[in-house]
Amino acid sequence: MAKRTGLGKGLGAIFGDEVMESAAEEQEIKNHQKQEAAEAKAKKEEKNSELGKEMFLKITSIEPNRSQPRVDFREESLLELAESMKEYGVLQPLLVQKKGDFYEIIAGERRWRAAKLAGLKEVPVVIREYTKQQSMEIALIENVQREDLNPIEEAKAYQRLMQEFSLKQEEIAARVAKNRVTITNSMRLLKLDERVQEMLIHNQITGGHARALLSVEDQELQFQLAGKIVAESLSVREVEKLVKSLSKKKDPKEKAEEDVGISLIFRELEDRMKSAMGTKVSINRKDKNKGRVEIEYYSEVELERIVELIESIR
Repeated sequence: MAKRTGLGKGLGAIFGDEVMESAAEEQEIKNHQKQEAAEAKAKKEEKNSELGKEMFLKITSIEPNRSQPRVDFREESLLELAESMKEYGVLQPLLVQKKGDFYEIIAGERRWRAAKLAGLKEVPVVIREYTKQQSMEIALIENVQREDLNPIEEAKAYQRLMQEFSLKQEEIAARVAKNRVTITNSMRLLKLDERVQEMLIHNQITGGHARALLSVEDQELQFQLAGKIVAESLSVREVEKLVKSLSKKKDPKEKAEEDVGISLIFRELEDRMKSAMGTKVSINRKDKNKGRVEIEYYSEVELERIVELIESIR
């Protein structure tokens, strides 16, 4: 009987069990990678098929955008919208983007809140993909164009665009279809005392009142004047007159410090003239631009010397 050669043995006997196990593991890894790639491709295709299309999503699968510039949602206004939704539904879809296991609102948080109050289970949405900057810009533009933001929310949104995304005021103005001066004036409101800002947010004072108060540097005085506006129902024109009258009245301490400074300047001038004349010189001020210079002499000879000194200047 012929002896069996090595070719008749199993592959494990020829290459070794370890080699065979390694090859099997490599094949398993490749198969796993192919499966993952196929699943990722399927998810991407599914995601792409959703993009740009209007569809309905469960309201529980949607969450608000943390970068939303609007933080003040008036309950009375939301209840009115909710009543309308009970009868007619959500007329305009929300703009959302996929974020892990949920959908994040880009535009339409007010509609989403009202829909929840109305007891709706689903809302119409359009799914898009945006960067963080694009998401914030769209939310800001929607709210600004609808005038849904209060002046402080709007100013803070502009400030965030400048700080987080290094946008210039001209660039922001172009995005929200406003001129640069409007953006500048809006952001100036953030210089107000925080208590005054809160009064503006809650409509206790108007934007006109707030801008009039900006010329008052003392924030405590700003707050006091804002309280006076509310208590006495002052008009913007009355506040402007009040602020103007206050600016004319100098603080006694500030005025005293200013007087001391001016006196030192004129004393130095007197000393310089005394050194040049060789006699006592006095400067008597009448007002800011007028006064009298007195030069003392003690003999006719000294007077002639002073006259000759003055003539030599010509």
